[in-house]
Order: sequence, then C-alpha cells, then structure tokens
Amino acid sequence: MSGPLHENGDGRAHGKSAAAFRTISEVALDLDVAQHVLRFWESKFPQVRPLKRGGGRRYYRPEDVDLLRQIRTLLYEEGYTIRGVQKLLKTRRVQGDQEPLGDAPELPADTSGDEAPEEIVGAEALVGVEEDRGARLRSLRDELIALRNQLRLADSEL
Repeated sequence: MSGPLHENGDGRAHGKSAAAFRTISEVALDLDVAQHVLRFWESKFPQVRPLKRGGGRRYYRPEDVDLLRQIRTLLYEEGYTIRGVQKLLKTRRVQGDQEPLGDAPELPADTSGDEAPEEIVGAEALVGVEEDRGARLRSLRDELIALRNQLRLADSEL
C-alpha cells in the first residue's frame, strides 16, 4: 500500500498540503493501523517524535508519517520484528544513510541459515539475517494458508 488512503485528486491527503502536520487519527487512517499502535511505535522507535500540544494532542510531521509508513511496511509486509526494525533504524542513523529502509543491502545468494559469511560484517550481516528471517516467515505463512485451504476443501467434501 503506497500513499495515503484518502487522497484528493491532487495527491493531498485530507485536503491538506503535503507539508502539513497530521493528527494521530489522520495518520492511523492513512496507514490503516489503530491509534494505540502508533503510540506503541512511538515508545519503541525514538526516531518518531510527533509534536505534542496542549492536552497531549499529537501532530505528526510529514517525515514522521514517511518513517511510520516504512516501519509499517517492514513489520507487516516484510516480516521484520520490532527489534529488527530498531536495528535497521539504528544502523541507518549511524551510517547517515538517506535511502528508504527497505533498500538495505542483501546477503549473497549462497548463504544459508542465520550465519553471515565472514566477509560481511556488522550491520550488513544483521540486515541479511533479518531479510532471510522475513523470507522464511513469508514462506511459512504461504504454506499454512495452503494447508488451511486443503482442510477447508476436505471439510466441504465430507
């Protein structure tokens, strides 16, 4: 899912300019997550720092929304864990990388398991392990879905 769910024809969400701040309800709606999930992510990812006004009301900057969208993609679509995304964000900050999080370096195809080859050290090895874990999780999910479909078919034949 890319971009806000509720865009006008000119690409602006909710009738606001692209540079406008968003409330937690607008961000939750755009990212298709509950508001409490956004508050939880704030506690786990210090890089997400919405402005807080009177009464604790949150206002998200466009860069916060972009970061939250990347976090959502990594967690929900790529199969990363909270800890894995935290490590990616930390690595990105240390290296000064401006690329989107999903464009992290990959391990060579001949690696298997969780061990990285000796020539890949530090953050690159970690990213490869997390990507491998995500691929395995997606494979297991697909297998479970196929098994569920087989059970449904067998049940309907009874």
